[in-house]
Amino acid sequence: YAIDRSTDTERIFDIDANTGAIVTGKVLDRETAGWHNITVLAMEADNHSQVSRASLRIRILDVNDNPPELATPYEAAVCEDAKPGQLIQTISVVDRDEPQGGHRFYFTLAPEAINNHHFSLLDVKDNTAAVHTQRVGFNRQEQDVYLLPILVVDSGPPALSSTGTLTIRVCGCDSTGAIQSCNSTAYAMSATLSPGALIALLVCVLILIVLVLLILTLKRHHKSHLTSEDDEDMRDNVIKYNDEGGGEQDTEAYDMSALRSLYDFSEIKGGDGGGGPGEGGNPASERHALPQWVQSPDLDFSVFRDYICRKVEQADEDLSVPPYDSFQTYAFEGSDSPVPSLSSINTWSSGSEQDFSYLGGWGPRFRQLAALYAGRRGEEDSEES
Repeated sequence: YAIDRSTDTERIFDIDANTGAIVTGKVLDRETAGWHNITVLAMEADNHSQVSRASLRIRILDVNDNPPELATPYEAAVCEDAKPGQLIQTISVVDRDEPQGGHRFYFTLAPEAINNHHFSLLDVKDNTAAVHTQRVGFNRQEQDVYLLPILVVDSGPPALSSTGTLTIRVCGCDSTGAIQSCNSTAYAMSATLSPGALIALLVCVLILIVLVLLILTLKRHHKSHLTSEDDEDMRDNVIKYNDEGGGEQDTEAYDMSALRSLYDFSEIKGGDGGGGPGEGGNPASERHALPQWVQSPDLDFSVFRDYICRKVEQADEDLSVPPYDSFQTYAFEGSDSPVPSLSSINTWSSGSEQDFSYLGGWGPRFRQLAALYAGRRGEEDSEES
């Protein structure tokens, strides 16, 4: 005898080759497979070519090896204004075993819930149980969730049991007893966002980022525009002339109105009301206004001459100021000036004007120059004599 292994690939059964007795090769589980179909081969001992086949159906009998369990993970709700004895949940169980006399289950509260004074469990005797309230009203501000452990026992043999937990939530209800809201539901709704809400939130964040970047860009552009305008104003104030004039009195080669518009000298008198040169006025707070420029050779430039002389005297007397801190250049020679011209043309044209001793009266800065030229003039006279 032999078993066709194509019908018993897991080798659950074995057969005695001489007697044909079939035995189990592995542990059987009715809940996994309640029937097995195998093929048995019978052959002659002297001639193995003489073979016959027989199909064999094997039924696995059940034993009570699985405990009963709650049919689902039950969750119940109770109203805050519930009355004692109000039904809130009906409990049922499942058992994978199939006893010959049918199922019979027993319900009771687990030992850890014996002292429970909020809910009661009633065995209805039809393999179900009912959960009722035991108190008047609930307050979800104090406690919004109750856990009720339930013990379920089957009829065996042997009797097996298991413990399941019923979750009871306290909710707000209307006058008809319909549930309006529960804390857990509100928390779940606040913690879970739908895909549409997430997309809307992301779009709002992106729009906010774009607006911030746009504002920063506009501010930077506006700042650079103002800077460029300031630079342009500074460049517009630079006026350059490369004309070669006809002399010191020639004012026709350039536009005096353009130069005059760039300077505005105002007169600020010192605290002691200082007047002319040498009166002890404050050099730092005294300025004289220049007269308006007109192209007339008969104009009196005494005011401008007094202004230059005063500035020269102030600069000579203020020896505490470093030279690089106050650099002043005066390049105007007005008419009726008591100081003769230093032009090289005038110098060569008249030999009587070669006496430079008058330079000593111009101040300390010209005394060295006067001494230099006076000494050179004395050497020339001695050589001629």
